[in-house]
Amino acid sequence: MDTPLFYEPRANGVEHAPTALQMFHTKPRLMRADHWHAQVEVNYVVRGWAHYHMAGHEARFEAGDFALFWGGQPHRLDDASSDLVYAGGHLPLVHFFRLRLPSDLQARLMQGATLVSSATDAADPVNFERWVEYARSGDPMKASLAVDELLLRIERLRFSPYRLLPEAQPVSDNGGLDQHTSPIVVRICDFIAGNFREEIDSVDIAVAADIHPKYAMTVFKRCTGMTLNDYINLMRLSYAQALLMRDETSVLGVAMDSGFGSLSAFNKSFRKISGMSPSDFRREVRERPIVADSRYS
Repeated sequence: MDTPLFYEPRANGVEHAPTALQMFHTKPRLMRADHWHAQVEVNYVVRGWAHYHMAGHEARFEAGDFALFWGGQPHRLDDASSDLVYAGGHLPLVHFFRLRLPSDLQARLMQGATLVSSATDAADPVNFERWVEYARSGDPMKASLAVDELLLRIERLRFSPYRLLPEAQPVSDNGGLDQHTSPIVVRICDFIAGNFREEIDSVDIAVAADIHPKYAMTVFKRCTGMTLNDYINLMRLSYAQALLMRDETSVLGVAMDSGFGSLSAFNKSFRKISGMSPSDFRREVRERPIVADSRYS
């Protein structure tokens, strides 16, 4: 039996820029361990099937499935068909909360549910290839179009059958939108995206969003299931994860560059989400065999 080859995030991987849309179209490798990133993940299975181990449940995607889940919870691709090809992207929250989706669906996704829809068509694989090309073109106009078109495609999911995993109470779409809180969360996420490496707190965020600090904390928690501090830490950890993989910077330097005020705070936060210290994470990544993906990896 052939020894399976495993995917390992690279310096040019999707985790390295938590504030920007990252697109992929690839024949993926299995993941040896959980990973995380501060974006909502979009998957479209072009061919084959994929099985994910999520935080608290399992999910299997078949050819033609369109899936959406919160990447901030540790997850991994732990099994797949030999012919698997999938496309997708990592969507920053500042874009996710621009989506015109039912507020209860947004909340369920942020709380760890996985949305899966089989109501796809022949245009989807063509569109994903174009969005990858546009997102990686270096042309701001094309990158903006990739974001806008992907958001419109996700919004159309509400008009077709879909299911949420783990299966619990059904999701009802009464056609309503929470027009008040989502723009607030967009403003909050936008400010955090531009300032997470600095020393910021709820007062700074509230001033930027033009709301009261307590209201900022309440709205963000209700919409995302996270506190403001949780999300800021996740952004910093996603950034630090990439620095540990691609740079020779000391762990202390990574902690400071990522926005952590001390090495002890960085170590504690990193161990909480990854189960290991930053030094051990770097050592494991450097010692693992690297596998290059296709031209769209």
